[in-house]
Amino acid sequence: QLQLAESGGGSVQAGGSLRLSCAASGNTVCMGWFRQAPGKEREGIATLVTESGFEVYADSVKGRFAIFRDSSKITFDLQMNSLKPEDTAMYYCAADLRCTYQMVDGLRPDYRYWGQGTQVTVSS
Repeated sequence: QLQLAESGGGSVQAGGSLRLSCAASGNTVCMGWFRQAPGKEREGIATLVTESGFEVYADSVKGRFAIFRDSSKITFDLQMNSLKPEDTAMYYCAADLRCTYQMVDGLRPDYRYWGQGTQVTVSS
């Protein structure tokens, strides 16, 4: 059973930056970052194939958000720059011991293991 622990959420003004961290209890093959705003569906925003380092980003965050991982490959940070009010949401990391096309290119939430979520609020 893989466990994920998130940290780093908070409040920031538009244009600012935040860094979220996700620590896994063991090795992963695929990991993703998702967010869900009130009244909206969960949105996949980034995927990382752990071994190869292959990354995919949603258009809504491309060029502003980036995944960083430490050398142990079990801690994954999401660096968020140029934040906008529409980035306000609960953010979740997810991981699994396999990757599928839908999980990577489709940014689908087909993961078995999830973090508890951390709130990000961006004010205008």
